[in-house]
Amino acid sequence: MRWWKILGLAGVAGVAATGVAITRAERRRRAYTPEEIRRRLRERIEKGEPVEET
Repeated sequence: MRWWKILGLAGVAGVAATGVAITRAERRRRAYTPEEIRRRLRERIEKGEPVEET
């Protein structure tokens, strides 16, 4: 195998791993109900923690 084939396969593996990580994070984020999100935001505000904006 030539070095460029190995580099290409490593790139494909990296892209696939990144996609898996993004999908898992999205599933976790969407698993919250609106009530849970409101409760968590109110708790952060009461504690004085900064709220992240997306």
